[in-house]
Amino acid sequence: MNSDELPFTKQQILEIIKNYPTPFHIYDEKAIRENARRLYKTFSWAKGFKNHFAVKALPNPFILKILKQEEMGTDCSSLPELMLSEKAGIIGENIMFSSNDTPAEEFAKAKELGGIINLDDISHIKMLEESAGIPELICFRYNPGPLKEGNAIIGKPEEAKYGLTKEQLSEAYKIMKQKGSTRFGLHTMVASNELNEDYHIETAKMLFELALEIYQKLGIKLEFINLGGGYGIPYKPEQKPIDFDKVSAGIKKEYEKIIVANGLEPVKIIMECGRMITGPYGWLITRVRHIKHTYKDYVGMDACMANLMRPALYGAYHHITVLGKENASKNHKYDITGSLCENNDKFAIDRMLPEIEIGDILAIHNSGAHGHAMGFNYNGKLRSAELLLRENGKIVKIRRAETPKDYFATLDFNKLSEFNP
Repeated sequence: MNSDELPFTKQQILEIIKNYPTPFHIYDEKAIRENARRLYKTFSWAKGFKNHFAVKALPNPFILKILKQEEMGTDCSSLPELMLSEKAGIIGENIMFSSNDTPAEEFAKAKELGGIINLDDISHIKMLEESAGIPELICFRYNPGPLKEGNAIIGKPEEAKYGLTKEQLSEAYKIMKQKGSTRFGLHTMVASNELNEDYHIETAKMLFELALEIYQKLGIKLEFINLGGGYGIPYKPEQKPIDFDKVSAGIKKEYEKIIVANGLEPVKIIMECGRMITGPYGWLITRVRHIKHTYKDYVGMDACMANLMRPALYGAYHHITVLGKENASKNHKYDITGSLCENNDKFAIDRMLPEIEIGDILAIHNSGAHGHAMGFNYNGKLRSAELLLRENGKIVKIRRAETPKDYFATLDFNKLSEFNP
């Protein structure tokens, strides 16, 4: 699906709004399933291939349950994410637990669920042993430093807080082998939302070469290599999606040249893609509340950056469709804004769109990853509902909208009445 396409019409959204007021996020189940199947088909040459969906992208157990049916696991980085995975029935080595600055209780929960623990630092071995014991299977996150370039979102690897150096990696494997681990994995994550196919192929090559080096130095054959995520999606209509056939063919070539040729096979290939699985198949639906004409023309929505903060946080582009005006001339320049008391609360700046009127409904594209997930309550704003467009056309509410009662749930107003400042 291109970034400007929609699986619904204005009339269908108007019917939905009768039961579920705006703003809300809506996800396309059919498209998500088809996308997951495409990824697996593309990597069908890799025996045991698995994608561990990055829960942080869309932390909803209904979505996780769908992806479980499509043979995906989860990539978790916190206790609540582990609990969501468990609720969705994804346990055991279908969980990849990758975190940093990790609390002891999270190591314990990951071990309890039988997940694969991916350590971010050599110093974490001690806490893991004390809180959960030494697991049979252990993985480490590698930070290549200046050997690999990052990208604009994730930054330079040598400036990132994540992962072990190559020297630390060798020492960490030695320590865990001495302590009783018998199965080993390797992981890295060096880019985010990267559309360059060659970048991902080069990352795989780097890890395959490192796997060979580990075997030659330590005699350890890795059971799996986690190539990470970071696969981008085309947020702008003129951008092209990643050619996964090219990526897969390039990775296969390096796998055969390095892994197979040196007798290291079988080494499972796994990934932790989140954004590219669900990102293109979610939309934030919001209605025009006000139109303001001052030094610029501002369109005030009933959604704000609490519902989708990527444009404010990264200056990220999200395509916008004015429903019912898809074919109208885009001859008006607007800032599309929310009601937060922050001037960066804008979904678009100087965006050319059809003439907009109060009451118009806008669909903000590609909110299926890092959209609702990044919501917050600053300024007393409440997070919106999440809806699922099922394959049969029915709408299911998979998360209700927050209410003021939710916002005040952690406060004790009875004690407040007794409080004397």
